[in-house]
Amino acid sequence: MNKRMIFLMLTIVFGLVITGCSNDKSSTIEAKLPAKEMADQMVKEVEQPALIELQADQVKDFYKLDPEKLEEYSIRIPMMNVKTNEIAILKVKDTKDVPAVETAVKERAENVKKQFEHYLPDQYENAKNYKLVTKGNYVLLVISDKADELVKVYDSFFDQK
Repeated sequence: MNKRMIFLMLTIVFGLVITGCSNDKSSTIEAKLPAKEMADQMVKEVEQPALIELQADQVKDFYKLDPEKLEEYSIRIPMMNVKTNEIAILKVKDTKDVPAVETAVKERAENVKKQFEHYLPDQYENAKNYKLVTKGNYVLLVISDKADELVKVYDSFFDQK
């Protein structure tokens, strides 16, 4: 009787441990604002050069990314091609697509870096020091001399747990 009781207790404890460890908390992370409003607030709080919003067809061209994989997004690129500043907030529909979106974002950052490698040294440094932040289904790319400040504002859109 004791062996059965111990076996039953261990089975229950093991089941609870597995259930607790398998809970995917990353997909439950939600921002307080939609992507566009987050980007608006970021450029309002941390001054950036003039940026324009990318449209769906441009997302494919610039990021080699299908906008259908995204629930929502806001991508701001420089109005003039003498700056590297860029802010991209991407909310991915399906968690399994997050790694592919991260790869596309890294490739975009590398392309920006290559564009400025022999052109404008200060902008090349910005591009080299880009920030990529993933929170659940949200992926952020920031290229800016004030990237750390922009990431801090971005972090404020999520509840700290």
